[in-house]
Amino acid sequence: MSDKPAVTIDLSGLPCPAPLLGAKKIIDDLQAGQTMLLMSDCPGSSDDLSVWCKYTGNELVSDIKQPDGKTAYTLRKAGRASTTPIAHVTLDMRGVSCPGPILEAKKLLDGMKAGEVLQLVSDCPGSVDDVESWGRAAAIELLASLPMARNAHEFYLRKK
Repeated sequence: MSDKPAVTIDLSGLPCPAPLLGAKKIIDDLQAGQTMLLMSDCPGSSDDLSVWCKYTGNELVSDIKQPDGKTAYTLRKAGRASTTPIAHVTLDMRGVSCPGPILEAKKLLDGMKAGEVLQLVSDCPGSVDDVESWGRAAAIELLASLPMARNAHEFYLRKK
């Protein structure tokens, strides 16, 4: 089946997780069943998009390697509403060990307004437990905790 994409976006030259984050922002605005075409040359995009689609119910229709080294990913929006919160700020702390991700997230959240949302991305093995404990003890609300590819995790934190 060959759908004409509702949206085409070229995020070549941007490192991961930018292609995944771009896909999430675009697909949230599509109607159920519509497709988007995402161009990326980041080698991690395939894993990121595959895991994200499995988690969200969106479909990775195809991934076609292009002669110029890019890959054309066709994604179809799932039939249900998106449950991923919209973040005002993204903090990617992959490669930083705990408690670094929480310390940096706290600094950012301290400067944010009540109700604003921070997306924190971390691959520290202890980050899931740390963020959940922090959410129970601090003036933040953990809106979502989502697994990503390559043992990373994303957290959506709202300042109370």
